[in-house]
Parts: sequence; structure tokens; C-alpha cells
Amino acid sequence: MTTSLTSGPAAAPPKPGGGLNWHWLGVLPFLLFATLFLILPTAYLMVGAFQNEAGHFTLANIRGLMDDNVLNAYWISFRISAASALGGGIIGFLLAWAAVQGKLPEWIRPTLMTFSGVASNFAGVPLAFAFLATLGRVGLVTTLMRKYLGFDLYSTGFSILSFTGLTLTYLYFQIPLMVLIVSPALEGLKREWREACDCLGGSAYHYWRYVALPVLWPSIMGAMLLLFANAFGAVATAYALTGSSLNIVPILLFAQIRGDVLHNPNLGYALALGMVVITGISNAGYIWLRSKSERGRT
Repeated sequence: MTTSLTSGPAAAPPKPGGGLNWHWLGVLPFLLFATLFLILPTAYLMVGAFQNEAGHFTLANIRGLMDDNVLNAYWISFRISAASALGGGIIGFLLAWAAVQGKLPEWIRPTLMTFSGVASNFAGVPLAFAFLATLGRVGLVTTLMRKYLGFDLYSTGFSILSFTGLTLTYLYFQIPLMVLIVSPALEGLKREWREACDCLGGSAYHYWRYVALPVLWPSIMGAMLLLFANAFGAVATAYALTGSSLNIVPILLFAQIRGDVLHNPNLGYALALGMVVITGISNAGYIWLRSKSERGRT
């Protein structure tokens, strides 16, 4: 008598049409959206940046980027983006650390995360109006400080329509965005690492210097790069708040494409192409650092 031993149920025969991967249908809306609103507009900008008004090939628009007014606009935009990314990165990291690793009441963390999710998307005309109503010449905070503290904020040279004012406005959505980005990295810090450091006689300085920061620095730097790209490409808030009083790239681009005085659409395409290159490099750096941080935690 023989006994047949089987390791499991017999494999089901392949279904007809099994070679067609229907999972691509789930990604199709994203691919369509990316093509229509990212790839095609970028290609249109690239073509327009190398054309004149007659549609002929030219390098005049690229040479126009070397104009003093254009370079000054790029420099101011770079400074505002860097300042808001640095300030938002530091403050946002401290807030996230206090909520995730700090010994705070449990309701603080979900409240902070909920607020960050809302505030990181609050921009454009509503944000500009909110800051004008708060820190404008007759804003609420400005009036209260003048009335009860005898301090005139605008006597110090401050202006909501200046470099400092726009940077403060950007911080409103930069700080919450940093909180959302860096919180998962802080959650990845294992408690056993801190306990091992304490058992070996290490202090809090040793833990952050040799354990926490080496693990977190790719996430922190990558998040700041993302904040930089986020601020560099912001146009609605800057235009609604400052109009044409501040020479930054998004406002200069708008003036070249839609303006009555500075009307050179092809130069505007070249300006936009320059912004795409700068933000693309920042986003590429963020993706690389994020992958590096994920490999470091595995």
C-alpha cells in the first residue's frame, strides 16, 4: 500500500488574460493628472523659453535671465525661501519633538497634528488678508501693541509688505508643514536607543550627538529642502500680500506674462523654467535624503 504525500493544494490553472495587469487602472488617474498638469505644462515652458514672439528659436530669453532686475528677483526669492525654510524647519522640528518625544499631555499631539494639517494648506488670498488684518498698519496686533504697550511696530521700520513681512507670512504654513514631515522620523527613534545610551553612562548631549541627530539629519535636511521649494514656488500669497512692491520671481513672472508694462511672455516662460529647475533640484534632494533616512532606520 502506497501513500501519496502532498505539500499543499494543487495550483489553480492560470486564468485567461492573466498576462494583463489590471492594477495599472488604479494608477491611471495619477498618471493622467501628472501628464496634464505637470509634464505637458513643463514641456510647454521649455519650448516657449527658447522661442521669440514669432515662434522662432532664440537664446535671447535665456540671456535675459542674466539681467540685473531678474537676478535681483531670484536673489530675493532665494533669501525669502531660505529664511522661511530655516525658521520653519527649526521651529517645526522643536514643536514636533515636544509633541512626539516630550512628556506632554496626550491631547497635545493629535491637536497639533490636526492644526498642522489645516495650516499647511492655508495660503493665498485668505492668508494674506489674515496677516494684513493682524500685522498691518491698522491690524489688530499692531493696534493693541500701540494702545496698551505704547510700542509702534512700524516705527522700527517693519512692514508687512517687506522681506521680513513676507517671510513671517510664509512661516505660517512652513512650520506646520515641517511638523507633518518630521514627525514620522521622530517616531522612528526607538526608546531602546536612549536606554542603551543611559546604561553606558551617556548624557542627553551624547544621545543627540551620536545617536539621534545622525539618524534624523537626512529627514531634517530633506524637509528643509522641501520647505525651500514650497516657498520658492508660492505666488498667490506673495502677490495678494505685496502686489508689485516686492521684486520676487513669481511676481516678476506674472508681470511678464499678464502685465501691461513688462509684457514679454517668452521671458516669463524662461523665468518659470528657472523656477522649475530650482524647485526640481530641491525636490530631488529631498527624495534622495528621504530614501537615505529610510535606509538608515532599517
